[in-house]
Amino acid sequence: MSSYLYNAPCCSLIVDCHPLNNIQGIRWQKDTTEKMPELTGFWAQQLDAYFAGTLHNFNLPPSSAGTEFQQRVWHVIASIPYGQVVTYGDIARQLGSAPRAVGQACGKNPLPIIIPCHRVISATGLGGFSLSNDSFELGIKRWLLTHENATC
Repeated sequence: MSSYLYNAPCCSLIVDCHPLNNIQGIRWQKDTTEKMPELTGFWAQQLDAYFAGTLHNFNLPPSSAGTEFQQRVWHVIASIPYGQVVTYGDIARQLGSAPRAVGQACGKNPLPIIIPCHRVISATGLGGFSLSNDSFELGIKRWLLTHENATC
């Protein structure tokens, strides 16, 4: 697997790809001191279009890397329309689960932005992001929701 840097407007992303340009993961990067090649090609174009506001759906199936439950949650998340939000409780009711379990599955999503876990919020507000309540990750979630004109 190879890792590439993508400089998004909200932060730097590390994009992990297997040969043949198959994307395997996206990670947030606080600082870009690590030297790596920049992401180019299809996935750079897709991310460019998303951040330009012209791409609203990546049409990529959720990762098969997770548990059966995580995959079910990711499938639901992938169907949330651009600019809309649902709560952890909404997904939990749909799947017959608990909001905390849905939140844990959201946090394990290997393809944030592409599988838009930022569109899942708590019943009382923003909630966490990427298994964190750190201001860095929450700032990214806020940025992504604002970019999509989502109200929460």
